[in-house]
Parts: sequence; C-alpha cells; structure tokens
Amino acid sequence: MATHATATATEEPLVAVEGLSVDFDTPRGTIQALRDIDLTVPKGKVLGIVGESGCGKSTLAYSLIGLLAENARVAGGAIRMGEHDLARLGAAGWRDLRGTRVAMIFQDPMTALNPVTTIGQQMLDIQYRDRISRSEKRARAVEFLEQVQIPDAASKLDAYPHQLSGGMRQRVCIAMALLTQPDLLIADEPTTALDATLEMQIVALLRELQQKFGCSVVFVSHHLGTVAELCDDVAVMYAGEVVERGSARSLFHDPQHPYTQALLDCDPARIKIATRTLPTIPGTLPDLRQPPRGCAFRARCPHAWGRCEREHPPLYPGAAGQRVRCHLSDPAEDAA
Repeated sequence: MATHATATATEEPLVAVEGLSVDFDTPRGTIQALRDIDLTVPKGKVLGIVGESGCGKSTLAYSLIGLLAENARVAGGAIRMGEHDLARLGAAGWRDLRGTRVAMIFQDPMTALNPVTTIGQQMLDIQYRDRISRSEKRARAVEFLEQVQIPDAASKLDAYPHQLSGGMRQRVCIAMALLTQPDLLIADEPTTALDATLEMQIVALLRELQQKFGCSVVFVSHHLGTVAELCDDVAVMYAGEVVERGSARSLFHDPQHPYTQALLDCDPARIKIATRTLPTIPGTLPDLRQPPRGCAFRARCPHAWGRCEREHPPLYPGAAGQRVRCHLSDPAEDAA
C-alpha cells in the first residue's frame, strides 16, 4: 500500500473543486450527477477517485477536462486552476489548456487512438503547437515511447493501433498524454481493459512517471488494490457526492464511512476464507432524478437511524484525519 505523505494544509493545491454540481438533462428528467463536490488536487500528488459504477467518478473526471456530454451542464460551483475557473471556461479557453496544462488517459486505448493513422503520425499531430522540425518531433515521440518502456520504440511509430497489444496501446496513450508535459493528468479507469498482470505493470509505470515528471494525477478506478498502490489521497464517491476523503493510508486502514467500509469488505483481496459467493452491498443506488432528502446511503446502510432520513449530512472531521459525510462522525453525537 502506498504510504506517501499527503499535502499539508498550507500548500496551495493545483486544482480546487468548490461546490461543483453537474446535471444531465434527459427526456425522463434531470439527473443530478454531481452534487456539491468539494475536493483539492495537491501539486505533485496522486488523487484516487473510487466508488461503484454510476456514482459520478467519470463525470467528475470529464468535468476537469471540459469533455462533458452535450446534455450536461454545470449547475453550480467552480473548478479553480490558477487564474482559471474551468467550470466556466469556453471552447477557446479549453483549447488553450487541453494538451498543455491538462491531459487525459482514457479507459479504452483502442477507441482513444485513431485506427487508420499510424502511432507516429498521431504523436506528431499532438505536437502541433511546438515550433520545432518534424525530425525533432519524431525524436521526442521515440523518447516518450521509451519512457513508457515500449521496446524498439522507433519501429512502433510506423505501426497502426490494431497491430499493438492492449497493454502496448495503453502505454502509447500514456506517452501521448505525458508528451505535452501537463500539470494535471487525468486517468479514467486506464487499466479496466487489461488483465491483472498488465494492470499492475501500468500502475507501477504511472507511479514512476508521475514522480519523474512531477505532475498531479487524478486516478479514477473501481479497483481498490490499484488505488491503494498508486494514490496519495483518496476520495470515495456515492450517488454523486464525496462521502469520505483523506490520505490513502488512513482511509484504507481506518475507513470511517459505512459505504467505504462496505466497499473494502467487498474487495476480493480481503477475503480470508475460500467461498463461492462474493460479498456485495445490498440494494441499489438511489434515483438521482430525485435524490433522497437525508443521507443518500441510508437505504443500504446497516447503521442508519432517524436522523439519517431527516438531515443531509455534511462532511464531518473523521477520527483519522478524513472528512466523512456521515452523522455517526458528528462530534455532537460523540458528546451526547
């Protein structure tokens, strides 16, 4: 498990997400996909975003790079990166930032790469801002393919995506993202399409490259093992909200929110006794067209009580330094 130190409270973050809410307009009603998200991405650190499918992880990631669907709209809040509010940035502003300060590694490398264009041409195309010769751009492409440990990198420039394995394609995508030397690298479940062995190789590579280039990384995943291995800080999302956030060490060793505890209990790596039945969290996510008034997790929570239905919990300070969206962490309850 990663034991990297978290950012100090006085360190200015690279990105500060403040009260971000994102809605999706659909024929069946408005889906409140993100609700009042508060997060910081420290400089030079890796922030993991975890949770079940449908909890808002990818929506948050795409908000950070301005690639939300056409039916999405920012309903409130801000995403501050230096002098920019990314939540209010126009198309021209995003063109200036994408591929310079912000880059992304997508989930499926086969759809992220152009299937009818060589790897080399695609790596040259993303250097269109650089005032250098074609041969220099080609040399930089080879250099970054070597950085991601692709053997005989120069020959791969003439290959098409379908001629490479899934692991090699994802390495190419990582090389292309880092080639622009971004301040913020967003990785949206980049190991989902890979087998377990390749997954750990990619995670180790990401950690090595992040430390080498010093960029901040937002790593979205449902795999708790990779998050524990790679991330400095972790935010747990449920039903469009952050329900717990803190350092990777404190969150994995001493989870405070019942949902975080349930996620960890469902991790196959934690099962000590052989069984044919994997543990699950009973129930389903709430309908985000009509989010529940109180705690969003209460219908699935074994510790729910009357206050959970009446009051929506804020982020309370947790026992191990986390912030926890659960009334059980209310200091007033401890004092009662």
